[in-house]
Amino acid sequence: VAVELAREKLPPPGRVSVEHVVNVLSRLNEPSAPAPVDGVLQVSKPVCSDTEPYDRLRDKLGREEVPNEA
Repeated sequence: VAVELAREKLPPPGRVSVEHVVNVLSRLNEPSAPAPVDGVLQVSKPVCSDTEPYDRLRDKLGREEVPNEA
């Protein structure tokens, strides 16, 4: 049955590989998608990026800051 399902999803002209059969079987065993969330989710704490560790690493390695040209 698994090989037949794999052959149905195989692009023509092709041969069924072990990887393809395993892929099809794993997709058949995937859990269903979670139910949608009712209502609106809100962030409880504003997002704040902390670049200090990266700045310290750059200083330690002695590299200059690369200007952003975007």
